Formats: sequence, structure tokens, C-alpha cells
Amino acid sequence: MFTRHPRQAPRPDHRSLRAWAALLIAATLAGCSYIPWLGGEKDPTPPTKLATIAPEVTATTLWSARLTKGSEERRLDLVPAIGGGRVYVADARGKVVAANADTGHVLWEQTTKLPLSAGPELSGNHLILGTSNGLVIALSTADGKEQWRTLVNGEVLSVPRSTGDGKVVVHTLDDTVFGLDEAKGTELWRATYPAPILTLRGSSTPVIVPKGVIVGLAGGKLVKLDTADGAPLWEVIITPPSGRSELARITDIDADPVVIGRVVLVGTYNGDLAAVDLEGGTVLWRRSLSSHAGLAATDANLFITDSQDLVWGADPASGAGRWKQERLRYRQLTAPTLTGNLIALGDLEGWLHLIAQTDGRLVGRTRITKRAITTPPVVAGGRLYVYATDGTLAALATGTAPAGGARGGAQAAVAADLTNQPTQVTKSTPDMPATPRPVPGPTPQTATPARPR
Repeated sequence: MFTRHPRQAPRPDHRSLRAWAALLIAATLAGCSYIPWLGGEKDPTPPTKLATIAPEVTATTLWSARLTKGSEERRLDLVPAIGGGRVYVADARGKVVAANADTGHVLWEQTTKLPLSAGPELSGNHLILGTSNGLVIALSTADGKEQWRTLVNGEVLSVPRSTGDGKVVVHTLDDTVFGLDEAKGTELWRATYPAPILTLRGSSTPVIVPKGVIVGLAGGKLVKLDTADGAPLWEVIITPPSGRSELARITDIDADPVVIGRVVLVGTYNGDLAAVDLEGGTVLWRRSLSSHAGLAATDANLFITDSQDLVWGADPASGAGRWKQERLRYRQLTAPTLTGNLIALGDLEGWLHLIAQTDGRLVGRTRITKRAITTPPVVAGGRLYVYATDGTLAALATGTAPAGGARGGAQAAVAADLTNQPTQVTKSTPDMPATPRPVPGPTPQTATPARPR
């Protein structure tokens, strides 16, 4: 779950740091209990047991099929891509499948024999995927045949993104950002940032914006690059590393940034939730909240899965908390996905949870599989598509949560079982205080042209 970058000379305590990190990393990263406990030690952060709730919303499974081998219980960014009446999924063994989005019927499947780790991204007639051995490949949407492959010399653990004007942006684990030609895979530019000694094993997916791309980096830095040549337009540190140990200094941005209008919303692990001006990179507000799973937002609402798997509702204009749902603590939740007036999240045991956006109450749940769901559900055509680590893909239709709370008999049932109720919060709550921090000056960064091949 963590990655060591050995570019610097080993220090005398190199081995002790590595052993200490191995022992403590699972306790520190609450959402990563797939790391086995050494010596049979008891998990200090066991997942909260699910209490009975009175469902207010139905989640009907339209179809479900195990199309691939999935991510084999690893946290890979293998997220369904949906378009043209099809849904595309990939697994860690190199299999890519195209299925009918309405029925789940397999249209074609292709075995690449590559260790796929991110994607696919659907762009025109191409599916773009990344691998754990540093390749980016493009497949034909018609039959899955390979169109090109490019070596980027870095593990790809976030979804490659198409710019919409003939380029693909790829963010590798060592914090290098590449611009590739979408038609041929040729490297057009690269932007290189130094990674800290110890980082989370993951990277945020680039977010394409007009004339640029937003990328969250290890060490708490957020950057905006020009998609034409990779030149930095601005960069800002959301949370500067602090603490005595390398483990305490992890402030990575693994959660994908979210852009709403002229504002970028971003969360760091071990650090802050913040809003940044899209054009100039100015930090508009900060609040102490650690997150690596992700966030979702609308003009009026901000929702976050934090590092303890609490789900928060907040004001996107200030970051002030409105409510928090604590009854899913340590269940290794995905980032929130918004569908209608609901929030959908998957967990470590294959459950899909539905939460009301208005007040955070649990209004429904359904089990997709007995294996973990680690990638956020995807919304398309009024449906939810959920892809689990065992390769199960399900399409669901959901109802609508009653506005302002449960009604009638459901109200009485929920009142009788308060375990599904959120904790209400206010602007003055100590759980989510405003914590302005000084913003250091920019770190040197380089954008270099493509090397000859």
C-alpha cells in the first residue's frame, strides 16, 4: 500500500524504517486491510458491523455477471468505461471485455497478457489502459485488437485521460505526467516531479479542464499543466509534509480532484480538504480532513469519504461540515458516487450503500458480491454500474430518497433503530475545523519534449 522511492542514498535507519512502516501501515491506512496482519495480530481498526436498517430506497439489480478475474483483491484503478450502449471492463491478468450495457451480454473479449492496472478510458474508437509494468496501450472498441503501445517507464495506477483534442494524459506512480498522441501513442511531452521517499501506493487520476489538466501529486502538491506542451500553469501545496517520521510526513493526493465551475476541490491523506481557484491556483479555503478514497460534489454540495471511512456532507463554498455518517467506519469505502439525490458507495464485503444527500442517513443497501468493491460505482443512462475485485459487474436501478427524512412507517422504523442515523455537525465542530496553513513557494518542475524512439 506504500511505495518507497530509492532515488536518494539509503540512510542508516533504512531497514528499521521499512520494518516499522510494514508494521504500522495497515493501522495508519484504515482503508487497506487487505494487507495481512503480521503474526496474527488483531486488527486495531476492525470494520463496523452493519446494523439492520429500514430501507427507504430500492436498489434493483438489472443484471449481474462475473466477466473477468477482476483486480485479484488489489486496489487497482480498473474502472468500467461506458458509452455507445456498451460497458468495458478489464482485469489484472490482461483480459478486456465489452458487454451490452442493457443486458450484460458479452460482445467481445480480448486477452492482452499484460498486467493491466488502470482504465479503460473510452475515447472515440479507442480504449486506453495502463499497466503495472509501465505500458500504456490502446485497443479498438470494435473488437479489442491492440492499436498501439507506449512505454512510460512508470507504474500506471490511475486512469489515463483523453483531452478531447487528440492527446492522452497519463500520471505514473513516480509522479511523472505524460502527454501522448492518441492516434499513435507517441510521447509528446512529459512533466517530472520528485516524489517523497515514502508514498501511498496509488496516484490520482488527471482531470481535464479547458486548456489544461489538473493532477494531484505525492507530497500534497496540486498542479495545473498545459495539455499542449506540459508546461506548468500553476502549482500549489495543499498540505506540506510535517512530522518526525517518513510515515507521518505522507500527505499524498490520491483522491481524484473534482472540478466544479471555477473551483478545484481536493483532499490529501494525513492533511487537508481544500478548494483551489481553477485559473490562478489560489487556495480559497482549507479544512483539516484526511482523505485518500475520494470526494464528489455539485454546485451546492460536497461529499467526502475520509480516511476512517466516515462519510461527510459539507458546503463546497466554505468546507463547513453539514453532517457526517459514522456507521460505516473502517469498512474501506469507495469514493462517493452521486445518483439522483443519493450517494452510492461500495465496501470491503461487496455491499453497495445508499445514503441520502440531504442529511446523510442510510436509506438502502444491497450486496453485489462477497468480495470487495474498491472502485467507485459509475453512473450512466440512469443506472449504477458496480465492478468488484472478483470481476463481478452489476447494473442497478435505484429509487429516490424521500426529501427531508423518512416518511410514514419508515420514519418509525428508523427512529426505533438509530444506528443508521448520521451525526449532525456545524461550522464550529472540532472534527472539521478551519485550519489555514502557509503555502510554500513552488517546487522546481520540468517539462521536456519527447525523446527520440
